[in-house]
Amino acid sequence: MSGTTEAHGLTNPEGGFPPPAEFTAQANVGEEAYERAAADRVGFWEDAARRLDWTQEWDQALDWSNPPFAKWFAGGKLNVAVNCVDRHVDAGHGEQVAYHWVGEPGDTRTITYAQLKDEVCRAANALTELGVQSGDRVAIYLPMIPEAVVSMLACARIGAVHMVVFGGFSPDALASRITDAGAKVVITADGGYRRGAPSALKPNVDEALTKTEGVRSVLVVKRTEQEVEWTEGRDLWWHDVVGGQSTEHQADSFDAEHPLYIMYTSGTTAKPKGILHTSGGYLTQVSYTHWATFDIKPDTDVFWTAADVGWVTGHSYIVYGPLANRTTSVMYEGTPDTPHQGRWWEIVQEYGVTVLYTAPTTIRTFMKWGEDVPAGFDLSSLRLLGSVGEPINPEAWLWYHKIIGGGRCPVMDTWWQTETGAHMVTPLPGVTTLKPGSAQRPFPGIAASVVDEEGKPIEAGATGYLVLTEPWPAMLRTIWGDDDRYKDTYWSRYGAGVYFAGDGAKLDEDGDIWLLGRVDDVMNVSGHRISTTEVESALVSHPTVAEAAVVGATDPTTGQGIVAFVILRGDAEDSGEELVKTLRQHVRKEIGPIASPRQIMVVAELPKTRSGKIMRRLLRDIAENRELGDVSTLTDSSVMDLISSKLPGAKED
Repeated sequence: MSGTTEAHGLTNPEGGFPPPAEFTAQANVGEEAYERAAADRVGFWEDAARRLDWTQEWDQALDWSNPPFAKWFAGGKLNVAVNCVDRHVDAGHGEQVAYHWVGEPGDTRTITYAQLKDEVCRAANALTELGVQSGDRVAIYLPMIPEAVVSMLACARIGAVHMVVFGGFSPDALASRITDAGAKVVITADGGYRRGAPSALKPNVDEALTKTEGVRSVLVVKRTEQEVEWTEGRDLWWHDVVGGQSTEHQADSFDAEHPLYIMYTSGTTAKPKGILHTSGGYLTQVSYTHWATFDIKPDTDVFWTAADVGWVTGHSYIVYGPLANRTTSVMYEGTPDTPHQGRWWEIVQEYGVTVLYTAPTTIRTFMKWGEDVPAGFDLSSLRLLGSVGEPINPEAWLWYHKIIGGGRCPVMDTWWQTETGAHMVTPLPGVTTLKPGSAQRPFPGIAASVVDEEGKPIEAGATGYLVLTEPWPAMLRTIWGDDDRYKDTYWSRYGAGVYFAGDGAKLDEDGDIWLLGRVDDVMNVSGHRISTTEVESALVSHPTVAEAAVVGATDPTTGQGIVAFVILRGDAEDSGEELVKTLRQHVRKEIGPIASPRQIMVVAELPKTRSGKIMRRLLRDIAENRELGDVSTLTDSSVMDLISSKLPGAKED
């Protein structure tokens, strides 16, 4: 897995990228963390838990007497919101900025920890006035505005369970989640801004509530000032109900296992799974991993997770992790190219962002736009970069490191899931010699392994499945209302004590882990297991290709054939069959003849959700020449018509 990769002038040196000396000298976490965790894994997490304020010590750090149902720090009591806000204000840091919020149209808000505390207390009082009690579920359907954070923390403060639904989801998707969770209150907005225009949200809530029962109140934040329909007695303006409340609120403490939030993950066929996270273990791991992986210095860092609070990345590394660590964060409402393609770099320059955390899909988009865009801004404040959401191909890693990080910023490639709650496999900036494309090794205190079909650990160089063999603090506790589905989905393949992550992985000669994407993104061609991620990385390493998506399609000869969709770099020409042959040869050279794509289609865009995730399911529909599935979550559904017009595409000679 080591070696040299050269494309677009980027080089991966033999032996990787050692940690910069200044990081090693002052890193929050060093090699000793691995040693401490290896000697006493549960004790390691107890140390991490003591970074928080507890009103009552736990009776037992870990209860694993009934796997797969874990209890962490049971008997211990704390308040998550107090740990994220009040304790920093009480310690004299009330004037520190919690969020630099940037709206897409250019409006801004600067919110200090003291101001955030006041807003959370007002919202907590408002929810209590609306009859919300500990254990009740509250649905949050908001754009990327500060009220989303305030709503989450207000729920945590009073012991209510929040259920954030990403603002890009349809009324049907919202209704099914409200029904499954049994939410009594919905917090939404008239709309948000996206790609330069207002995007309505309240009408989606109105439609959703015709398909579900039980919601008695809808709190509406005024953001875009669009006209909205109003149901008297149910609909309430946020500024009317929250604005007039007292900033005083006495927070109760809750057991560490008290439910904190439900987050739904969608499957292609089965109904969405409500992943349940609880309070003490979750906050322990998100705060510790945020502090360790990103080497956070609360007095000087400006941290930006460029994601949406509607996803777990936003929960863990926009809200709970950063706030627990008294971090100053940037929160941005809009898209990377509104009003121009340098918008992100303008924000980095304006606020002196020191740590940036984003997805490989976005990085590859920036690559497509070219180096000249970020070159127009001062990015010298950046000291560390992070990657999240999918395996990052080495080419994108190198571009991110050189063009955005100036060759000086370590890149933390983090593997984790909605279900795991927090980082699980990741380098550490003061310890790890980085290998572009590898998440490398389990975080201290995490027991991860790569196994074969029978569950036996694989040898170096082999491909297998990533599993977690010991419980961890931020782990999901169940699927809401469905313990049997929880056991069957995650804990049945290798036994009740082994979590099956659903991701393929390789081990290299050093024992480092290379994630290969979801198991259903691992193709079986003539009996050979080939990762879509590997083929995509090979294609993107060619100088003409900006982005690639690969799927497996049924093939009568080989079982599956490889179908690739590529976007060319701005200066590259589509020479038709000649280009296809060139790219096939390139993949053969990079991986081997077995990985040569059966079809390669040059497209202008790929189908992506509003969060930037490529919808490979729809590309499979195209490749299999079958009717398209649901396209409601796409940013632009017309992309599929453009791709369909490319069929039958170039075929193997």
